[in-house]
Amino acid sequence: MYSEKVMEHFLKPRNVGEIEDADGVGTCGNPVCGDLMTFYIKVEPKTDDLDEVRITDVKFKTFGCAAAIAVASMASEMVKGKTIAEIINLSRKDIADELDGLPPAKMHCSNLGIEAIQEAIRDYLKKIGRGDLAERIRGCPPQDN
Repeated sequence: MYSEKVMEHFLKPRNVGEIEDADGVGTCGNPVCGDLMTFYIKVEPKTDDLDEVRITDVKFKTFGCAAAIAVASMASEMVKGKTIAEIINLSRKDIADELDGLPPAKMHCSNLGIEAIQEAIRDYLKKIGRGDLAERIRGCPPQDN
């Protein structure tokens, strides 16, 4: 059902934890399956130039299934060292491909991974007074209440 890479990232996830003084924090959840992901990022330099700002550290916490944990682990590896400009164009397919695929019923997990990272980027941009830039980044879809 799951690829070797999914199982590897599920059993030995990378970058698990919190960054206490994170520059950005983003959380996304799926009310249907109950998965929840929170990403913490540190960036350098602290500027609003999306081609210059790089993620220097990333950690995550996930409540979810094996696919959700594997997605969060892989996503954290994929964004470390990348610029915000590179990250905002990542798709769920990019993450799933890096994991050598996910079952169709688990593709929503790859959405959560990229959306939670984008929420952390949005949070960083808002903190430095660039809410206008933050609004251009997808992040989590609004939830129906």
